[in-house]
Amino acid sequence: MRAPFSIPILVTVTAILLGGVTVMAIADVVISENGSKRCIVSDGLPNHDTGTFPNRNNPNGISAQDISFCVTANPKKGNTPQEVRVPGIAINGVKIRPGTADFYDDSTPRGHSRNPRSGWNLDGMGAHTTLGLDIQNAHVGPEGDYHYHGMPPALANTSNSTLMGYAADGFEIHYVGSNARSSYMLLPGARATAPGGAHDGTYNEDWTFVSGAGNLDECNGGISGGTYTYFATDTYPFFPRCLFGTEITQMR
Repeated sequence: MRAPFSIPILVTVTAILLGGVTVMAIADVVISENGSKRCIVSDGLPNHDTGTFPNRNNPNGISAQDISFCVTANPKKGNTPQEVRVPGIAINGVKIRPGTADFYDDSTPRGHSRNPRSGWNLDGMGAHTTLGLDIQNAHVGPEGDYHYHGMPPALANTSNSTLMGYAADGFEIHYVGSNARSSYMLLPGARATAPGGAHDGTYNEDWTFVSGAGNLDECNGGISGGTYTYFATDTYPFFPRCLFGTEITQMR
């Protein structure tokens, strides 16, 4: 991993102090910090317009969720990254879930299924149209949960802040545009097995981590202002797909 780098972060939030508990409310979201925990409680519904769901490539309708997600307020970075399905949650209470459970499968009408036999796992952003994502880089899961696969434009630099969410290990997630550069690169040449074709980013296996290619580590993190921080990026992996924190809260 490269030496730590520095990215300036501007964070301005409006908070109300209630009995020693800091509470930030955004629409139907409450973010509170009390002692060792930071908790986000929300209905999972975004505070911005969405695409039409169900749609041709996403058969699920949006429904309210019962989200109560608590992470450590004092995160510590370990040495070994851990892959996670849901790496965090946005400040508007919508889940961040960049990966998918879909794999290339030419035996199905849609060309993909949850059968992992092919070994080619669709990336949410790489298969943006195939999976029916909207202009906020989100779509809806089978249980009605609206979630982000990539940075939603509606949350970019809102309220004069680069903070866009919290990771499941307690570290912050920021969006600073091109100042944070992913270290993942597309593999050269063609895929060795079906579906064949060039490594164009449709599948996670099209990408490889190259230390030093950007200024972020394999979990899309780096040092900013002396603190380890994750970043949402405009290129793969878009959000952290793994976490370095020593205390990780699992979220479906």
